[in-house]
Amino acid sequence: MSDRPSERLRALGLALPAPPSAKGTYSPVVLEGNRAWVSGQIVTEAGTVVRPGLVDRDVSVDVARDLARRASLQALSLLADRLGSIDRIERFLRVTVYVASSSGFGRQHEVANGATDVLVEVFGEAGRPARAAVGVAGLPLNAPVEVDFLVLTVPSS
Repeated sequence: MSDRPSERLRALGLALPAPPSAKGTYSPVVLEGNRAWVSGQIVTEAGTVVRPGLVDRDVSVDVARDLARRASLQALSLLADRLGSIDRIERFLRVTVYVASSSGFGRQHEVANGATDVLVEVFGEAGRPARAAVGVAGLPLNAPVEVDFLVLTVPSS
């Protein structure tokens, strides 16, 4: 397999979705020096949240894990758009996965694996970040999962 993340992405048969536009008063990606922060990403299709509700009550853990994976790919699409290529990502420093959780649900870490497993698949050990998996009462638009990133970048060549 190639050393370039963009080539690994293709070899894995993965495609990045179109980068979403901001739906509020925020920047989808903020660059400062060699760091990039990606605002929280929820998975939507045609402007509607995919599988709304609370994980474990309305959304299964497996579906939520897949949504976390898709949210990571969506966040990567924003980075590719802003940086010019995901090959400019040197390392994932922090990933936070918010899981809208039913009362008593304690498997947020399993949902969060969906977000970070795909990063390791594409970036190798550079895709293994510090991570927080946080159970919350609710997320915007009743989304079950939201993912945000902090990454270290390399200068463009």
